[in-house]
Amino acid sequence: MPRRNLIILFVASVLSLVCYQRAARNRFVDTLAEAMNYVRTDYVDEVEPRVLFEGAMQGMMNQLDMYSGYTPPAEYVRFKETMDGELTGIGIEIEPDLKTNEIIVLMPRRGSPAAEAGIKPRDVIVAVGDTKTADVPMDEAIGLIKGTAGTKVKLTLRRPGEPQPLVVEVPRARIAMESVLGDARREDGTWIYRLVSHPRIGYIRITNFTERTAADLKAALETYRQPGQEIDGLILDVRGDEGGLLTAAEQTCDLFLDSGLIVSTRGRGGVLREATRATPGTAVDPKLPMVVLVDRESASASEIVAACLQDHHRAAIVGQRTWGKGTVQNLLELEGGKSALRLTIASYWRPSGKDIHKRRNAKETDDWGVRPDDGLELVLTGEQHAQYVKGRRERDVSSLAELEAEAKLPRAKPAATKPVEPPPTDDGNEAPAPAATPKPPAPIPDPGEDVAPVREPFVDLQLDKAVEYLQRQIAKRSAKPREA
Repeated sequence: MPRRNLIILFVASVLSLVCYQRAARNRFVDTLAEAMNYVRTDYVDEVEPRVLFEGAMQGMMNQLDMYSGYTPPAEYVRFKETMDGELTGIGIEIEPDLKTNEIIVLMPRRGSPAAEAGIKPRDVIVAVGDTKTADVPMDEAIGLIKGTAGTKVKLTLRRPGEPQPLVVEVPRARIAMESVLGDARREDGTWIYRLVSHPRIGYIRITNFTERTAADLKAALETYRQPGQEIDGLILDVRGDEGGLLTAAEQTCDLFLDSGLIVSTRGRGGVLREATRATPGTAVDPKLPMVVLVDRESASASEIVAACLQDHHRAAIVGQRTWGKGTVQNLLELEGGKSALRLTIASYWRPSGKDIHKRRNAKETDDWGVRPDDGLELVLTGEQHAQYVKGRRERDVSSLAELEAEAKLPRAKPAATKPVEPPPTDDGNEAPAPAATPKPPAPIPDPGEDVAPVREPFVDLQLDKAVEYLQRQIAKRSAKPREA
């Protein structure tokens, strides 16, 4: 047989084999397409093919674990922004007005286009362009505000104390998202990375782990090296942090450890995929007393940090047992980067070798999540947690000067309430009122003087417990003899 014919036969055989293998891998594709065509042509109502496709993708991923899923194009842009730590917009924090459905500005970001345009806290966005915010869902209004970097958006604002609406044009830009926060803001919007009530205790919150988190955290820690800014203890608060990038969690741990295993990941069949170890050098004194604050919403990357620092005895864990997410998801882009699959590819294991993942049907008595150290657990009731979240949010949108001014002003007199009748005793008679020393009536502020709004004081019981622990550790450290 001629050599040319042999080559043709060989190539044909290879192509046949490849086609066979591909057909075997995709043997359900034709059936899926057939079913979609039936629905598209015969269903009683008209259905967009895109809707059918996304439904099929979601259904497939729903057969896996709860953390795998399909992210459609409409959501993938926001997802990438969160992971990248940047978004396109004008740099404002907002919330909906539940009465009017309009948008309230909580705080313009320092140096942002919104701040440069003169937008202030508590401004109400009445319209975006010609669209009234009260007439559309908040997500749609946010989409109109964000737009494309380099373009401008026209906003109509209602400002308290101003009789007429204000119209401003604000340029859109790439805005860095904050994931590293402090206890209170200065007047210029920068964070104070120490407790205002205890200036010698550093305090840093991480809200999610992004590409920028480790660098921003390192910059915050470096402020403690400035003359006169030294601290005696540090609180790292990851309450409410649902996670983010595995690499960001690893880099965060590396700032506090100079050796040892940070985390390991295992794939199918328990096969070790990767083990990440700390590198020499730390961002703070390795003997500095430290606490990691956690709660039931701390998950994934925040659990990696808490577990690692606990296992290495680098930090005490205070608060409440964490969520229990011990799996790693890989992001696989589809449709040329327009959509993606979030696919669980591995589990992660803490340095002690324990798996913190909460399995299906897991019991409270099972060993999952990251538990606070002995004597440092404080479980909040639903009401206490809601009070903390509300107080923290109000504090975050106020400057330190505003907080101090409010503390000095006389508080507005609350509305009168009906006195509570004493409960009846078991015999049906009223219980006698307890004896009490009568107090002089509180002074009523003059109507012309400034009066602080009636706002509940900020109560953070878990933070208080962390401070108490640190104060004990600081006192022990101070009592030890030192060389000069």
